[in-house]
Order: sequence, then structure tokens, then C-alpha cells
Amino acid sequence: MSARRYIGVIGAGECDTELARVAEDVGGRIAAAGAVLVCGGMGGVMEAACRGAKAAGGTTIGILPGPDRADANRYVDVAIATGINEARNLAIIRTADALIAVGGSYGTLSEIGFALKAGKKVVGLRTWEIKGIVPAVTAEDTVRLVTD
Repeated sequence: MSARRYIGVIGAGECDTELARVAEDVGGRIAAAGAVLVCGGMGGVMEAACRGAKAAGGTTIGILPGPDRADANRYVDVAIATGINEARNLAIIRTADALIAVGGSYGTLSEIGFALKAGKKVVGLRTWEIKGIVPAVTAEDTVRLVTD
């Protein structure tokens, strides 16, 4: 069994340029910390975080909602096609040791809820402000908070 930490990055499948930049920075820092990045494998925050991780020499896992591995963004190393749509959010949560929420919409909120219920640490950056999320201000803060 691997001793490497698996850090989940959750966030919307569509985001603006600034949030993509933040997610890319988070992904790069996860890789630099020697952790594996786990996400939903699609676009937006997920793609940006994977792009950052790959640029830093990291490993990425995308747990996809659909039945086709080819749907993964081009920065995913290991694509897991589930065919279970939003229910794949639970697989992301269970795979990750801790999670970083970057921005996000209702799908991200569901992942946060599942993670908190499972007792996983959730660090939030420009995301929902709810009880249980550890707030962060920068990408550096998020990775430090999940790896401490």
C-alpha cells in the first residue's frame, strides 16, 4: 500500500480564468508536496488542478462520472470511468485522504458534505463558507493545511 497522500481537489466543471489560475497553483503545490491529486477528471477547476500537478511532475487520478475514460481531461494520468454520474463524488471522497475545495457549485457542496460526514479534512479556498471547512486564503495555505 502506498504511503503517498492522496489529496482531492473539488470544484466546478466550469470556472473563470482567475479561479483556474488558483486551482492550477493548488495542483502544482500538491505535486510538489509529493501527494497524488484526485479529482473528478473533467474540466474547470479539475482540469486546472491537474494541469498544475502535471507541470510540477505529479500524478493525477480522475474519477469520472461517465462510462468512457476518454472523457477525462488531458492532464489525468489514471482515468476511472464509473458510469454513475454524480454518485462518483463518493468515490472521490473515499479515495482522498483530505480535500481542497476551490470555488464550486452545488456538486462541490455535495462533495463537501460527504467529506465532512466521512470525517475527512476539507480546506476551502474561495468556496462555500460552512461549518467544518477549514478556510484558506492562498494556494500555499491550502496544501499546507491538508499536509500538516
